[in-house]
Amino acid sequence: MVDKDLLVGVVVPLFYRLPRANTLDDVSKGVFIAERAQSNLYDFDKIGTKLVGSDANENKTVQFLLSELALIQANVFKDYFDMEIDRQIVSGSYVKAGALFQYQAVQNIVIKVTPKNCTSEDYLLVNTHFDSKPATPSAGDAGHMVVSVLEVLRVITASREKFKHTIIFLLNGAEENSLQASHGFITQHKWAPNCKVLINLDAAGSGSREILFQTGPNNPWLLDYYKNHAKHPFATTMAEEIFQTGIIPSDTDYRIFVAYGNLVGLDLGQCVNGYVYHTKYDSYDIIPRAAIQNTGDNLLSLVKALANAPELHDTTVEGKTVFFDVLGLFLVRYSESNGIILNYAVAGVVIILVYISLLRMAVKSNVTFKKILIWFIPIIIVQVVAFVLGLALPILVAYMFDQHGLTMTYFSTPALSLGLYVCPSLVGLALPSFVYLKMQNYKNLTYAQQLQMALHGHAIILSVLCVALNFYGLRTTYIITWTLVFYVIPLFLNLLTSLHDRGFSWIGVLKIFQVVPFLYNSYLFYTFIVILTPMMGRFGQNTNPDLIISALVAMGTILSLGFVILLVNKSHRSGFIIVSLMAISAVTIYIASSTQIGFPYRPRTNVERVYYLHVRRIFYEFSGSVSKDESGYLFNFQDRRSYAPLVEANVNLTGIVSLESDCAKYMLCGMPIPDSRYMNNRLNGMWLPRNTPVETVPEKPLELLNRTVINNGNTLLIEVKIFFTDHSSLFIQPEEDVTITKWSLEESYLTTSPPYYIYFSSGVDSSPVILTLEVQKPGNDFNEAVVQIGVARQFMNSTGDSIAQDFAKTFPDFAVLIEWPADYHRYKF
Repeated sequence: MVDKDLLVGVVVPLFYRLPRANTLDDVSKGVFIAERAQSNLYDFDKIGTKLVGSDANENKTVQFLLSELALIQANVFKDYFDMEIDRQIVSGSYVKAGALFQYQAVQNIVIKVTPKNCTSEDYLLVNTHFDSKPATPSAGDAGHMVVSVLEVLRVITASREKFKHTIIFLLNGAEENSLQASHGFITQHKWAPNCKVLINLDAAGSGSREILFQTGPNNPWLLDYYKNHAKHPFATTMAEEIFQTGIIPSDTDYRIFVAYGNLVGLDLGQCVNGYVYHTKYDSYDIIPRAAIQNTGDNLLSLVKALANAPELHDTTVEGKTVFFDVLGLFLVRYSESNGIILNYAVAGVVIILVYISLLRMAVKSNVTFKKILIWFIPIIIVQVVAFVLGLALPILVAYMFDQHGLTMTYFSTPALSLGLYVCPSLVGLALPSFVYLKMQNYKNLTYAQQLQMALHGHAIILSVLCVALNFYGLRTTYIITWTLVFYVIPLFLNLLTSLHDRGFSWIGVLKIFQVVPFLYNSYLFYTFIVILTPMMGRFGQNTNPDLIISALVAMGTILSLGFVILLVNKSHRSGFIIVSLMAISAVTIYIASSTQIGFPYRPRTNVERVYYLHVRRIFYEFSGSVSKDESGYLFNFQDRRSYAPLVEANVNLTGIVSLESDCAKYMLCGMPIPDSRYMNNRLNGMWLPRNTPVETVPEKPLELLNRTVINNGNTLLIEVKIFFTDHSSLFIQPEEDVTITKWSLEESYLTTSPPYYIYFSSGVDSSPVILTLEVQKPGNDFNEAVVQIGVARQFMNSTGDSIAQDFAKTFPDFAVLIEWPADYHRYKF
């Protein structure tokens, strides 16, 4: 009960705590004014969806930003700063994750703030983006960050502070197209070579604190600046290590700046309420002014500090860092090397103090130390079983739910996790020692000493785990280390004061110190439950998200309550407590599996994402004849439940089939795959045929310009003109015995294995693209098809024809639709 009170009364309020929002009355103080930024966000939100290539993104949003920047520029303290504004229109290409990303005339708005008499040629770069995914006003991702940058720019340029370095503020207009505009800036802009340190701002949620989830790489001094200057710290090494595994279905411009600009920096992002991320519900009205103030306070302080940092002159690689905030109150950081030493040292001290404790037990109980060790070995085994059960029982519940098609029952009711996963974990931790201690009757050894040995067994297991993870190189090992620290301290004090030898007297000191790991570990794992639970709605069909959440909850339970739960064995009601935990689990399992409470989705707040395209696909043969012309809906279901909830809601999906057979027959499934997410999930794609052709545009996307044999008959030159839309894909596959030796695309991508996937987007210029291919074939027989070319055009700004609109109306209100028309033309040349 006390632990519950601490969670509800301390941990949760501190997690959601936000600062007082400054108003226009505070302007004279030279602080970040959230009221002013919020007013900008209202205007930003009103523009609506900001797709690359759309009028909203390329004109309305750009003009809005330039207008605000002009007002800021008019009020610059010219005795202290020079401010330049550059509108960059840029084209380029790069290879990422097995695909070629090509962009044409996307936009960046770049602001250069140069302090008067500045001699430094090293710049600080602050980046965020203003474009959006389809069907979202993008107030959180990343309007929140855009208006925060504007306000920081206002405050700095209207101040009389002096800075050593120039500051570049980059508002990029094509991040959602796989980070294209940032690539255009860092590889081609005139100011890019001078940028040395980055503050990147993005979002995978909306309306709360921003978390620092990447830093460096390998520059510990950056954490010193964050620690000393971020007014509201929210950061952990665990977030960085999880994100860098690649399992999180998101990415940021930080990747581009590090890879192509060799920059170092801080990557911060909104992370709470990820349910609205990339949906129409990511709107102005869900972002409290205080959340903008939180971001602004941190950003303004960091920009000021880093703009004076001598380290910009030499961002030398020094190593990695262990870092974490404590309940949002302050930040702890130390080097990875010191962390390794600390981890080993604490594990070693645990073993030494447990040894001393067992030695004291032998002396006080008049038994040999050898016998004490003999008694301790089975207790360790029991605690190993307890640890395994504490982790395995929640995972078993998750597995069974998945087997019965009941995944994600906690998605809209996270409190179900307490009964589904926390209680089974506690039962697993407590039951083995409860049974064992009741069965044993050690002569001359008191029950208090036996219970102490059980706690020692748990500490030994954590120590072994600490050593193993430390050896593996996981910086997140710090969580176990600091959990052990607050077992080591009371054990040391009890040994020092002789409380250790007086019955249950040692329990009081232990309980006091266990408050600290409970508060921190419950705060940390609560953070990741809040962040990751919404992401389970877009993890795809191949992953059981319940296994991830249950394992996370189980580890949080073990580290938060692993020592405390063993103390129930002191109570005469220990059996009742364990049975009560089992009963809570049973009731929760029933509620989650048999009532509407366990249904994952809710309108507006916890939606099911339904991605699909209205597709018309036409296959042209070498002769020019059409071998296939069909229409349908191409679905890319985002979560484990797939389309089952839609069928239960009476959406007519009769005839829907897997795309797997088409993927085996046709080049990259013969579908207008719009992005890398669809590409990676294409084998799970679903196709719902439609009798009436989908209406797109009548014009063909490709025109053959030239098909000529060159180089004395050894090479065939193919030249085509492609009329892309602002979001398109190109697919190229040579026939089995054909080699493409040269093309007009990115040369490095040609070295990868076909088929080739090219993602194309355009901003303010949608001119057609000329593609040339040079191919060779044994025997030089070019009188037959040598290569397949597929052109997929997306019409993201269209609502589709009347049939598609009527179909969309049949979906339930808990489903948020992300859909648009697309066509696919496959040619053989």
